Amino acid sequence: MTLHETYLQLESTCATTIDVGLAIEGYNDRKLLTWDSVEHSISLWFAFVGGADYIGFNLCLQAILVSGIWCSYSQGCCHQEAVKMTGKESQIPLLTPYKMGKFELSHRVVLAPLTRQRSYGNVPQPHAILYYSQRTTKGGLLISEATGVSDTAQGYPDTPGIWTKEQIEAWKPIVDAVHAKGGIFFCQIWHAGRVSNSGFQPNGQAPISSSEKELANQVQSNDNDVERFTPPRKLTTEEIPLVVDDFRVAARNAIDAGFDGVEIHGAHGYLIDQFMKDEINDRTDQYGGSLENRCRFALEIIDAIVKEIGADKVGIRLSPFANYMESGDSNPKALGLYMAESLSEYKILYCHMVEPRMKYVDEKVDCPHSLVPMRKAFKGTFISAGGYEMEDGNNVVVENRTDLVAYGRLFLANPDLPKRFELNAPLNKYNRDMFYTSDPVIGYTDYPFLETAV
Repeated sequence: MTLHETYLQLESTCATTIDVGLAIEGYNDRKLLTWDSVEHSISLWFAFVGGADYIGFNLCLQAILVSGIWCSYSQGCCHQEAVKMTGKESQIPLLTPYKMGKFELSHRVVLAPLTRQRSYGNVPQPHAILYYSQRTTKGGLLISEATGVSDTAQGYPDTPGIWTKEQIEAWKPIVDAVHAKGGIFFCQIWHAGRVSNSGFQPNGQAPISSSEKELANQVQSNDNDVERFTPPRKLTTEEIPLVVDDFRVAARNAIDAGFDGVEIHGAHGYLIDQFMKDEINDRTDQYGGSLENRCRFALEIIDAIVKEIGADKVGIRLSPFANYMESGDSNPKALGLYMAESLSEYKILYCHMVEPRMKYVDEKVDCPHSLVPMRKAFKGTFISAGGYEMEDGNNVVVENRTDLVAYGRLFLANPDLPKRFELNAPLNKYNRDMFYTSDPVIGYTDYPFLETAV
């Protein structure tokens, strides 16, 4: 079939206008063109030769990214026509394979790091074997719950650590269970900083932070309990390299436990974020003031871990736009861009960013900002997170706004989430009251799979 014949056949069944924009300009320079334009013919042809996999999904939204040009069709007929011509059904974008460094992922649905508070005495427990194994698919990427790097890192009851031999050994069967099913498992390493109180600290001491700014009490997600925080102690300049080394050692311990790599938790108002965000950081030394200085701590951690285990095993999670735990910044876009550009210089495996709409962890807000500039600036794998459903997860993959999408609460409640996406099956509802209890089964491993759901 010639280009002209293809164009005429698709034109006869599709909408009368097409919204064309240049992806290299961040999807912002859009203009409506009529069907008789050369741009339409070219973009339509690229769409056709790309096959049905590139021409749409999900009834009324079709998106194409080819050679820097993306197109959104306003009717669903283009997909059906593409299937008729090519004889191929469109794949669900989230379920297409992706190569992340040396890792061959079978799909793009990532288990987000989720604090579960079931690691009694900061030691991972046997019930976590089932929990993570349930959510493992061959070629799927899982990120562990936040795991403390030292005895000063804890901020909540019964969160796991990886600074002792006992903890390392306890992680091994959990990691082995994920690997037995063909999964890829990264350990999220973490320091809570001021999001803590003296009850979680050795010898009842004050938690550490970038400053002495006290964090207000927070109502927990069950709307009943209140988290109370001890006023923090500002780290001295001389102490900061010691904390950097805690992260380095934790990364090595994670590899020794069998993890495929580590994700550094630099988001949501915890210690690294407390240095990066100017609402918290009021230091006057080389770790405060300018954007470069505020990011120095995070990048020193990156540098140390890259040297210890290799850049191909390192990711980081960031939330430049979030205000969680009073962690706002006066210029979050500049912060996100600076970090994305700096991280690229280290050639780390991935950058995992929280969407601007998730200004607060549990609710979406209208927001004019986008992660597209950061996605363009970072040269490795980009993971987006923050309130995604299946539909908008598919959208951001097809529009090339991200490589992978991390799911938290949906994956928590649906251990077979990729299969449910494949079948467009109903989803279990999560039970928020059981997110952070100590029960080893209820709200943890008792969410039903499709074949057992009533």
